[in-house]
Amino acid sequence: MKKTLLDLEKRRRTIYGLGRHLNVDQNQLAQFIFDSIKWTPSPFNNQTTRAVVLFNKQHEKLWDIVADVLKNKIGDERFEKGTKAKIDSFRNAYGSVLFFTDTSIVDDFKKKFPSFAGNFRDWSEQAQGNAQYAVWTGLAENGIGANLQHYNPIIDDKVAKAFDIPSNWNLRGQMNFGSIEQPAGDKSFMDDSKRFKVLK
Repeated sequence: MKKTLLDLEKRRRTIYGLGRHLNVDQNQLAQFIFDSIKWTPSPFNNQTTRAVVLFNKQHEKLWDIVADVLKNKIGDERFEKGTKAKIDSFRNAYGSVLFFTDTSIVDDFKKKFPSFAGNFRDWSEQAQGNAQYAVWTGLAENGIGANLQHYNPIIDDKVAKAFDIPSNWNLRGQMNFGSIEQPAGDKSFMDDSKRFKVLK
Protein backbone atom coordinates (compact mmCIF):
# COMPACT_ATOMS: atom_id res chain seq x y z
CA MET A 1 0.00 0.00 0.00
CA LYS A 2 1.20 3.51 -0.79
CA LYS A 3 1.66 5.64 2.31
CA THR A 4 2.00 9.20 1.04
CA LEU A 5 -1.22 10.33 2.71
CA LEU A 6 -0.46 8.37 5.87
CA ASP A 7 2.93 10.06 6.10
CA LEU A 8 1.21 13.45 5.83
CA GLU A 9 -1.28 12.44 8.51
CA LYS A 10 1.61 11.71 10.83
CA ARG A 11 2.99 15.21 10.20
CA ARG A 12 -0.35 16.83 11.03
CA ARG A 13 -0.07 17.47 14.74
CA THR A 14 -1.48 19.95 17.21
CA ILE A 15 1.24 22.60 17.38
CA TYR A 16 0.94 25.20 20.14
CA GLY A 17 4.39 26.77 19.73
CA LEU A 18 3.61 28.92 16.68
CA GLY A 19 5.33 32.02 15.32
CA ARG A 20 5.30 34.40 12.38
CA HIS A 21 8.45 33.26 10.57
CA LEU A 22 6.73 32.29 7.34
CA ASN A 23 7.88 33.36 3.89
CA VAL A 24 4.60 32.93 2.04
CA ASP A 25 2.34 34.92 -0.25
CA GLN A 26 -0.79 35.52 1.82
CA ASN A 27 -3.13 35.47 -1.17
CA GLN A 28 -1.70 32.17 -2.36
CA LEU A 29 -1.94 30.69 1.12
CA ALA A 30 -5.56 31.80 1.45
CA GLN A 31 -6.39 30.28 -1.94
CA PHE A 32 -4.67 27.04 -0.91
CA ILE A 33 -6.91 26.91 2.16
CA PHE A 34 -10.03 27.61 0.10
CA ASP A 35 -9.09 24.97 -2.49
CA SER A 36 -8.46 22.42 0.26
CA ILE A 37 -12.00 23.01 1.51
CA LYS A 38 -13.57 23.00 -1.97
CA TRP A 39 -12.31 19.50 -2.71
CA THR A 40 -13.51 17.89 0.51
CA PRO A 41 -16.70 15.81 0.41
CA SER A 42 -20.03 16.94 1.82
CA PRO A 43 -23.43 15.18 1.87
CA PHE A 44 -25.27 15.53 -1.43
CA ASN A 45 -22.39 17.86 -2.35
CA ASN A 46 -24.24 20.58 -0.46
CA GLN A 47 -21.00 22.42 0.39
CA THR A 48 -22.08 23.84 3.74
CA THR A 49 -18.60 24.76 5.01
CA ARG A 50 -17.55 28.42 4.90
CA ALA A 51 -14.20 29.92 5.87
CA VAL A 52 -12.60 33.27 6.58
CA VAL A 53 -8.81 33.60 6.62
CA LEU A 54 -7.36 36.29 8.87
CA PHE A 55 -3.88 37.78 8.59
CA ASN A 56 -2.02 40.62 10.28
CA LYS A 57 -4.20 43.01 12.34
CA GLN A 58 -7.36 41.04 11.53
CA HIS A 59 -5.80 37.90 13.03
CA GLU A 60 -4.79 39.83 16.14
CA LYS A 61 -8.28 41.30 16.40
CA LEU A 62 -9.76 37.80 16.62
CA TRP A 63 -7.67 36.85 19.62
CA ASP A 64 -8.22 40.24 21.26
CA ILE A 65 -11.95 39.48 21.00
CA VAL A 66 -11.43 36.05 22.57
CA ALA A 67 -9.37 37.59 25.37
CA ASP A 68 -11.98 40.27 26.12
CA VAL A 69 -14.84 37.76 26.16
CA LEU A 70 -12.97 35.41 28.48
CA LYS A 71 -11.99 38.24 30.84
CA ASN A 72 -15.63 39.20 31.17
CA LYS A 73 -16.64 35.59 31.69
CA ILE A 74 -14.04 34.40 34.21
CA GLY A 75 -12.71 37.67 35.65
CA ASP A 76 -9.40 39.48 35.22
CA GLU A 77 -7.55 37.65 37.99
CA ARG A 78 -8.34 34.17 36.75
CA PHE A 79 -7.67 35.22 33.16
CA GLU A 80 -4.25 36.63 34.02
CA LYS A 81 -3.26 33.54 36.01
CA GLY A 82 -4.16 30.73 33.67
CA THR A 83 -5.61 31.85 30.37
CA LYS A 84 -3.76 34.93 29.13
CA ALA A 85 -0.58 33.09 28.14
CA LYS A 86 -2.56 30.61 26.08
CA ILE A 87 -4.52 33.29 24.22
CA ASP A 88 -1.30 35.26 23.67
CA SER A 89 0.26 32.19 22.06
CA PHE A 90 -2.63 32.02 19.59
CA ARG A 91 -2.33 35.75 18.89
CA ASN A 92 1.41 35.35 18.24
CA ALA A 93 0.74 32.90 15.40
CA TYR A 94 0.85 34.01 11.76
CA GLY A 95 -2.85 33.80 10.95
CA SER A 96 -6.19 32.14 11.64
CA VAL A 97 -8.94 30.35 9.77
CA LEU A 98 -12.51 30.75 10.96
CA PHE A 99 -14.67 27.78 9.99
CA PHE A 100 -18.44 28.21 9.65
CA THR A 101 -21.46 26.15 8.62
CA ASP A 102 -24.03 27.82 6.38
CA THR A 103 -27.19 26.92 8.27
CA SER A 104 -29.43 28.14 5.44
CA ILE A 105 -28.08 25.34 3.24
CA VAL A 106 -28.63 22.82 6.02
CA ASP A 107 -32.23 23.99 6.38
CA ASP A 108 -32.81 23.92 2.61
CA PHE A 109 -31.67 20.32 2.38
CA LYS A 110 -33.89 19.32 5.29
CA LYS A 111 -36.83 20.53 3.21
CA LYS A 112 -35.59 18.96 -0.03
CA PHE A 113 -34.98 15.56 1.55
CA PRO A 114 -37.42 15.23 4.48
CA SER A 115 -36.61 11.54 4.95
CA PHE A 116 -33.08 12.58 5.96
CA ALA A 117 -34.00 15.84 7.69
CA GLY A 118 -32.75 14.64 11.05
CA ASN A 119 -29.30 13.91 9.64
CA PHE A 120 -28.28 17.07 7.84
CA ARG A 121 -26.99 18.94 10.87
CA ASP A 122 -24.83 15.97 11.87
CA TRP A 123 -23.70 15.59 8.28
CA SER A 124 -22.68 19.24 8.16
CA GLU A 125 -20.45 18.57 11.17
CA GLN A 126 -18.88 15.67 9.29
CA ALA A 127 -18.26 18.03 6.37
CA GLN A 128 -16.63 20.44 8.83
CA GLY A 129 -14.34 17.72 10.05
CA ASN A 130 -13.37 16.84 6.49
CA ALA A 131 -12.62 20.47 5.67
CA GLN A 132 -10.68 21.21 8.84
CA TYR A 133 -8.62 18.06 8.49
CA ALA A 134 -7.83 18.79 4.84
CA VAL A 135 -6.66 22.32 5.64
CA TRP A 136 -4.67 21.16 8.66
CA THR A 137 -2.94 18.38 6.73
CA GLY A 138 -2.26 20.67 3.78
CA LEU A 139 -0.64 23.21 6.06
CA ALA A 140 1.48 20.46 7.60
CA GLU A 141 2.62 19.37 4.13
CA ASN A 142 3.97 22.89 3.64
CA GLY A 143 5.77 22.96 6.98
CA ILE A 144 3.16 25.18 8.64
CA GLY A 145 1.97 24.26 12.12
CA ALA A 146 -1.58 24.68 13.37
CA ASN A 147 -3.96 24.02 16.24
CA LEU A 148 -7.75 24.06 16.37
CA GLN A 149 -9.73 25.92 19.02
CA HIS A 150 -13.44 26.15 19.85
CA TYR A 151 -14.31 29.38 21.64
CA ASN A 152 -17.68 29.38 19.93
CA PRO A 153 -20.42 30.09 20.85
CA ILE A 154 -19.33 32.66 23.44
CA ILE A 155 -17.45 34.74 20.84
CA ASP A 156 -19.96 34.34 18.00
CA ASP A 157 -21.71 37.71 18.20
CA LYS A 158 -18.54 39.76 18.51
CA VAL A 159 -16.82 37.82 15.72
CA ALA A 160 -19.81 38.28 13.44
CA LYS A 161 -19.81 42.02 14.05
CA ALA A 162 -16.04 42.45 13.76
CA PHE A 163 -15.68 40.54 10.50
CA ASP A 164 -19.06 41.20 8.86
CA ILE A 165 -20.18 37.56 9.01
CA PRO A 166 -23.62 36.69 7.57
CA SER A 167 -26.21 35.72 10.18
CA ASN A 168 -26.65 32.26 8.63
CA TRP A 169 -22.96 31.39 9.09
CA ASN A 170 -22.55 29.43 12.33
CA LEU A 171 -19.03 29.50 13.77
CA ARG A 172 -17.63 25.99 14.34
CA GLY A 173 -13.91 26.42 14.98
CA GLN A 174 -10.86 28.67 14.97
CA MET A 175 -7.62 27.29 13.52
CA ASN A 176 -4.52 29.37 14.10
CA PHE A 177 -1.39 28.62 12.12
CA GLY A 178 2.21 29.75 11.77
CA SER A 179 5.84 28.76 11.81
CA ILE A 180 6.66 25.81 14.05
CA GLU A 181 8.65 27.24 16.94
CA GLN A 182 8.22 24.19 19.16
CA PRO A 183 7.30 20.75 17.80
CA ALA A 184 4.56 18.56 19.22
CA GLY A 185 5.44 15.94 21.78
CA ASP A 186 5.00 12.20 21.44
CA LYS A 187 1.51 10.98 20.59
CA SER A 188 0.03 8.09 22.55
CA PHE A 189 -2.44 5.58 21.14
CA MET A 190 -4.98 3.14 22.50
CA ASP A 191 -4.41 -0.48 21.60
CA ASP A 192 -5.76 -1.26 18.11
CA SER A 193 -7.76 -4.19 19.47
CA LYS A 194 -9.93 -1.75 21.45
CA ARG A 195 -10.78 0.33 18.39
CA PHE A 196 -10.79 -1.76 15.24
CA LYS A 197 -12.14 -5.02 13.87
CA VAL A 198 -11.57 -6.93 10.64
CA LEU A 199 -14.20 -9.44 9.53
CA LYS A 200 -13.57 -11.82 6.61
